[in-house]
Amino acid sequence: MKDWQASAKALYDGAFRPMVIDGEWRAARSGREMQATNPADGSVLATVPRGDAADIDAAVAAARRAFEGPWAAFTPYERQNLLLRIAERFEAEWETLCLSDTLDMGMPIQRTLANQRRVLGMLRFYAGQAVSVHGQTLPNSFPGEIYSSTVREPVGVVGAIIPWNAPIAGSVWKIAPALATGCTVVLKPSEEASLTVLMIARIMQEAGLPDGVLNVVTGTGAEAGAALAAHPGVDKIVFTGSTATGQAIARAATGNLKRVSLELGGKSPVIVCRDADMDKAVPVAAMAVFANSGQICIAGSRLFVAREIHDEFVRRVADYASKLKIGHGIAPDTDLGPIISARQAERIAGFLSTGPAEGAEIVAGGGRATGSGLDGGHFFQPTVFGGVTDEMTVAREEIFGPVIAAMPFDTLDEVVDRANATPYGLAAGVFSTHLGTAHKLAHRLKAGSVWVNMYHAIDPAVPFGGMKMSGYGREGGAEHVEEYLDTKAIWINAD
Repeated sequence: MKDWQASAKALYDGAFRPMVIDGEWRAARSGREMQATNPADGSVLATVPRGDAADIDAAVAAARRAFEGPWAAFTPYERQNLLLRIAERFEAEWETLCLSDTLDMGMPIQRTLANQRRVLGMLRFYAGQAVSVHGQTLPNSFPGEIYSSTVREPVGVVGAIIPWNAPIAGSVWKIAPALATGCTVVLKPSEEASLTVLMIARIMQEAGLPDGVLNVVTGTGAEAGAALAAHPGVDKIVFTGSTATGQAIARAATGNLKRVSLELGGKSPVIVCRDADMDKAVPVAAMAVFANSGQICIAGSRLFVAREIHDEFVRRVADYASKLKIGHGIAPDTDLGPIISARQAERIAGFLSTGPAEGAEIVAGGGRATGSGLDGGHFFQPTVFGGVTDEMTVAREEIFGPVIAAMPFDTLDEVVDRANATPYGLAAGVFSTHLGTAHKLAHRLKAGSVWVNMYHAIDPAVPFGGMKMSGYGREGGAEHVEEYLDTKAIWINAD
């Protein structure tokens, strides 16, 4: 078994890690820095630049020069080949990337390692898309011998802002389609988890990515992120994060009417029908929320269970929760790692107090996790609330922690109405052994992804994104590539 503890000590030593602009590794122009800490124990892993508007200006200018210069000369084949080389480098350094993610944001190492197929698959999928972009020859009804066609062109400089809960996959999901289509990128990682993104930039640089094609500016959302969203030199902004921040980014983007793609929050329903296979449904429904300690946008945090099986199902979910191991992410047997920060921990603690105050019953968990080895970190017990009603705070608001709100239902029409009675529309889950029931619910639920007898399935070839206040635009599939392209019509008079 690999000694992850020894590897962790060798990876980060508290030293300064610069950001990259135009191929150069540098400090912030202001000279300011911020600490990157391990949420499992509060130790300082490294310091990184606290970039601001001046650094964003420099990064956008570098991205523009690259877009109009050497990067524009890359053929589709060359972009494809570069992405395939990057995938090879990712594969060679996968364990180091995963360890960095685990140290920087707390995700258990078993979970980060398990993402290899998805991340390498994304890089190789978008490599294939690089040589698949094409226009059309279109018949027209204009008088005369007129030839009309379309070409697809890269939108230009892309500003990407990602959250802290999945730096590896989150970065690749923004960078890879941009590279495939010929765009350039300025990426602003979360101030809570920047280290892995800097490692990714280094890997891509070593794989042969030209200077300025990918620039990474570390800093806060209020300074660097806001400057990137509003920058007139950015042609498209892509963001994953909270709905409130997404709204602010959409408003900031109106200055130059830049294109916007937003993947935002959710309060996703999981519906367990009376004919569900409980042995299969219980662990999936539980981990629909408890995975990554609930710090995941698609968490199925509203658990609707048919009244006939409600009590038994909720009891079994609670039993499952009680057996999950809480601890440092680098421990191979950890199921639930730490919450990212003290601020987020306080927010979750508030919901755990609000639930019982409004009448919810604590069936499992209900508080912070303490004990040997958990000092200095932010750990929570996986929590199941029963006796929840639709109007309760824990049933309405996104908690972003390991908290399930369980509620009974009587009819399919009723549960569809209740499941859809939310401003969000990111994901949903259905458990039923009846094909007709599964189809009926899947079509009526207002969500960008609906999983039947499973959860969390994401594939590079399948579009992912939200409805309503969960955002717009899609990541994954050919639709994702479309987000990074403009269409130009060409008319030629053949007379």
